[in-house]
Amino acid sequence: MPLHVPPAPAPALRSVLTALGSPTAVREARTPSLLHAQGPATPELPLPVHVLDGVDAAGVPATRLAGWRFLIRCADRAVAAAETMLTPDGWAFSRFFEGPYVASTERALRQAETITQPYQPRLLSIPGLYMLTLWLHGDCTADGATGHPAGTDLLVPLAPAPPGIAAHRPHRVAELLPVLTHRVTPAPLLGSPA
Repeated sequence: MPLHVPPAPAPALRSVLTALGSPTAVREARTPSLLHAQGPATPELPLPVHVLDGVDAAGVPATRLAGWRFLIRCADRAVAAAETMLTPDGWAFSRFFEGPYVASTERALRQAETITQPYQPRLLSIPGLYMLTLWLHGDCTADGATGHPAGTDLLVPLAPAPPGIAAHRPHRVAELLPVLTHRVTPAPLLGSPA
């Protein structure tokens, strides 16, 4: 079933298109794949990037929108990604980058398209674990910029994943979030009250 990709804010897309059209922005990005790309580079698959700030006492994940990420496609594959961020003046281009998360995101999206249930794809960053997941949100009509992971949503850890967590294996939020929260929560110091 096709994924229901949420529309990116028009100013975010315009900022990426402007950066792609700027030889200076592409050259200063120092992304070899983008510098040496043959043919036109086009931004595709805008995904809202949410950051997991923690989990409250009731077990509800606290997330915030950090930006929008676009895969930059040349010919038949994604060669880089572009990120935008919200500034006081609106959406602005942030950076181009490449690396393992570009191919891993593309792979996870292809994998998600084979799932029979419809989902809205997003990215969820877990900074405390240096982890990025494809977040498959069950409410396809939701605003991609808002909301929190529901217990029945799926998280697909992207490669490289932290030790002990298999990349590209879908997990229900209700199953994976407690494991991640436990790993992020620092252990109490010896001799201190628990």
